[in-house]
Formats: sequence, structure tokens, C-alpha cells
Amino acid sequence: MELHDVWFVLIAVLWTGYFFLEGFDFGVGVLTKLLARNRPEKRVLINTIGPVWDGNEVWLLSAGGATFAAFPEWYATLFSGFYLPLLLILVCLIVRGVAFEYRVKRPEESWQRNWETAIFWTSLLPAFLWGVAFANIVRGVKIDRDFEYVGSLADLFNPYALLGGLVTLTLFTFHGTVFVGLKTVGDIRERARTLALRVGAVTAGLALLFLLWTQIEKGDGASLVAAVVAVAALLVALAAVRAGREGWAFALSGVTIVAAVAMLFLTLFPNVMPSSLNEDWSLTVTNASSSPYTLKIMTWCAAIATPVVMLYQGWTYWVFRKRIGTQHIAETVH
Repeated sequence: MELHDVWFVLIAVLWTGYFFLEGFDFGVGVLTKLLARNRPEKRVLINTIGPVWDGNEVWLLSAGGATFAAFPEWYATLFSGFYLPLLLILVCLIVRGVAFEYRVKRPEESWQRNWETAIFWTSLLPAFLWGVAFANIVRGVKIDRDFEYVGSLADLFNPYALLGGLVTLTLFTFHGTVFVGLKTVGDIRERARTLALRVGAVTAGLALLFLLWTQIEKGDGASLVAAVVAVAALLVALAAVRAGREGWAFALSGVTIVAAVAMLFLTLFPNVMPSSLNEDWSLTVTNASSSPYTLKIMTWCAAIATPVVMLYQGWTYWVFRKRIGTQHIAETVH
């Protein structure tokens, strides 16, 4: 296996880790409007991800940085062609971080309500737009012979991409609902379980349609296996939710995300960004990659730094592993 193939796999792993981890905290952000009934319950939801949401975004920075260094042509075409959607995601992530920190800086109800609304929208929009972006990457976009995107913004919001956005939005919301059930106690935990069953049923229908569409147009044997695993894991996760086994449900919803992302990258390889105008104009792991020397240096750096980051993040989750409820929320921070 060539180094550019190795880095394609590593970038796929980084995106998978990002969607697994950031997926549930996007979902929790959406639930601040769908599940919480009062201010203490909103604080409980925010506290479930408070210690980890910023660490989860490290995976996005790593994926973006790895793409820039390992596949500069891919990075250039992607970020120029998808400039407005990616800019909107970036703005959402900035505002979302500010909202988490500033919500409790003042006691006024209007101040806190406005920041809670910001958390909701800046969680919902990226969850939707990431699906739109990746669906377009897999489907192929208008790239010319100079590897430049020549389509319009409207071209990115085609039916397949919109379906992909709905899948990531509902899947992340389901993932977040299961996480809330795993991390909370009392009435909010029971309501999270009920909502997870409803959201999961919608997710299963949308995911089945999207994965089937992808398999018919782009798939092979390996992607079919990944698609079957994704759908099966989601259905078993629903059964685990119904049985009150939140730990298993969360693990299986994570397997769904991992298998679904794996399917997308399996259908993509050896392309990194297919051209819908001419196959010969597609960006591939070969024509979009950096030099072998650059990839070699990156491989050594990744081999040293990645285990350290993963160990530290795992330790963070272990420290903040206990369940919480409204009884743990102080009156002054409602």
C-alpha cells in the first residue's frame, strides 16, 4: 500500500472519529429545544457535553489539517468549491463555543434564552451541512480539467445531498438522545429513551434510502457490507433503547456512524473528489497527494502524536463518566 493510500485511510478514520464524537454533542445541542422542558433541564443537557465538546472538535482540526498536508489539491478544490457551506459551518462552530461559555455569565432570562437558541441552531446547521457536503463529495461535483469547481451553490443542494443532510441530522440527533439517556438520571432519562425511539425510527428510514441510493450508483461488495452493518447496528440500537440498555444503544449508534462513513469512503476510493463532468478530471489519491517525502514525515508525526491525543481524550471521558440530573444543578446557574 502506497503512503497516499495510507493517508486516505487515516483521513477517513479522522472523519469517522469526528462524526462519532461531535455527532452526539451536535445531537445534544439540538435536544436543548426538543427534550428539555425548563432551564435546569437545559443545563443538565449542556453539562453532559460540557467537559468534552471542545475536545471532540480536535478531530475536525486534525482531519482538515491532514487533508491540507496530504492532499493539497483536494483541500484547495473542496474549500474553494464548498466555500459558503463550509464558512457557515465554521461560523456556527465559533458561535456555538461562545454560547457554551457565555450562557451563564449573566443571570437575565433573556440573555440565557438567546444563547440557548444559538446552541440549538449552531448544532442543527452543521449536523445538516456536513451530510450535504459529504454526499456531494461521494456523488461527484462539477470539476473542470484544471481541478477547479465550476458549479454553483445551488448545485450543491441537489436531492441526493439534501437527503444526506437529513440523514446526518437525524442520526446525530438519535446518537445524542441515546447519549443523554446514558448520562442522565430521572425523568429526563426516561423522556430521552422515548424520544430516541421516535427519532431512531425516522433515522432508519432515511438512512436505508440514502445508503441504498449510494450503493446502486457507486457501490461495490465492500460498501454493501458496510451499508448492511450500518442499518443492522441502527436497528439493534433501537432494540437496546427499548430494553433500557443505554450503553449498548450508544455503542451501536456509534457503530452505525462508523459503518456509514466507511461506506462513503469505500465508494469514493481511489477518488477523493470525483468530477461529474468527466471522469478523467476527477481528483484521486494519486494526482491530489503531496510528495512521498511529505507523506513520510507526516506519518512519523501522526504515529507519535495520535496515541497521546487519544489517551488524553479517553481519560477525559473516564473522569466525567458519572450520570447527572437536575438535582446536581445549583440554583444560581439555572
